[in-house]
Amino acid sequence: MDVVLEMRGIVKDFPGLRANDHISLQLHRGEILALLGENGAGKTTLMNILMGLYAADEGEILIHGKKADIKNPRDANRLGIGMVHQHFKLVHNFTVTENIVLGQEPGNFCYINLKQAAKRVRELSETYGLEIDPDARIESITVGMQQRTEILKMLYRDAEILIFDEPTAVLMPREIDELMQIMRNLAAQGKSIILITHKLKEIKQVADRCAIIRRGKLVDTVSVQETSSQQMADQMVGRKVSFQLDKEPQDAGACVLRVEDLSVKNNLGAMGLKHFSFQVREGEIVGIAGVDGNGQTELVEAIAGLRPSCGGQIWLGEREITHLSVQERIHAGLSHIPEDRQRRGLVLDFTLEENLVLGTCADPPFSRHGLLCRAEMHRHAEQIIENFDIRSSEGTASTAGSLSGGNQQKAIIGRELEKEHRLLIAVQPTRGLDVGSIEYIHRRLLEERRRGKAILLVSLELDEVLELSDRIIAVNNGCLIGELAQADANESNVGLMMAGVARKEERHG
Repeated sequence: MDVVLEMRGIVKDFPGLRANDHISLQLHRGEILALLGENGAGKTTLMNILMGLYAADEGEILIHGKKADIKNPRDANRLGIGMVHQHFKLVHNFTVTENIVLGQEPGNFCYINLKQAAKRVRELSETYGLEIDPDARIESITVGMQQRTEILKMLYRDAEILIFDEPTAVLMPREIDELMQIMRNLAAQGKSIILITHKLKEIKQVADRCAIIRRGKLVDTVSVQETSSQQMADQMVGRKVSFQLDKEPQDAGACVLRVEDLSVKNNLGAMGLKHFSFQVREGEIVGIAGVDGNGQTELVEAIAGLRPSCGGQIWLGEREITHLSVQERIHAGLSHIPEDRQRRGLVLDFTLEENLVLGTCADPPFSRHGLLCRAEMHRHAEQIIENFDIRSSEGTASTAGSLSGGNQQKAIIGRELEKEHRLLIAVQPTRGLDVGSIEYIHRRLLEERRRGKAILLVSLELDEVLELSDRIIAVNNGCLIGELAQADANESNVGLMMAGVARKEERHG
């Protein structure tokens, strides 16, 4: 089999951390190689070296058997290497075509031939099954279409080696299936793909081989067909991983969250949530199931105080919080793991120490007489970093923006669970996390349930909603379609409700 890429003995050190420890791997023509590892294991660092974003301290890279000197992304592009980053690199007020050709515009110094470029984009999209409108603006298309734009950017530059960094973390289930098919099409036409992912299901779906990295070292490279998901998970984490939840039945207590006839407008000014009513009680997890964009964001942001409502009431215990500020809601006992960790969950330029007291930094013990108590902040941060295994190069002094996406997520979860709270709103709590971290977070959520906390779970992972929830509420087009106890719920009936089909007893009863 033709070896298109070889990385030999790659070493990369950061202050206090060896991110890559003598890693070697090969990639063959037409192959999909999965790169599997825990959050902070060094996967993205290794690929950033291949892309010329970092320089390796030791080791060498060979392309088609010849040593390659990759000093920057231009060198990587010239050698036929492209990367779709976890957080897209797109100009939102540019069109799809303008983004794709940016830096390689056809024409001369005084004229850019965008018509020619759009024609080339259409040809590429048809060849590889990437249906997209070349004239659409990035700000007006879905996340899945934005990802297709990133893929077309690579293909426009004749990339032969395509790197996908956590490509499904921001996609809906239907878009994930479409991406899997796109990757198969690319491989069938001779492209070589490196897929960085935590999701074993996706690896089993599309990958040929899997390179497993743990704490910066290559543990093994296995055939995906010949290796079970359990074996890969155990090798990745270094211990036996349990996929079974230890969830004991328990009686729910008093009502903690009560939403009555709530209506909320979306970003376009239309009604995104319509006359929505439900309750969450002590010691209960209520899951919201729905295709992304059907009112979940409006519901969560209205409860958390990030978006005004235009009708209805929200109660936390005996207190109405409909018009309270975010800070007042936090003091009333609300914790919130937001959907967008970078925009809503963290200040990327702040240190971990500072981010882990956001929302409570003005309260004792982190503040006295209007002054921050740095020693208490430091102690608090160290405890969360240890409990949630947050990996960073400089400990509490690391900026949030320097962490991997999974470690950013763990930081937010740690902060919100450590707050004094009665209600936890958990939106996509395990997005971008490896199986070991998912196991731990699920265990912590169930522990919160046992302690009598009320939990509102919003997740696009239907399996997660079905496994964790005591009751499941389906939402479609901003309306509550129906409610099921966990014992009565399965993928089929919840899926129908998500599509807007109410159960018979609810339609007629």
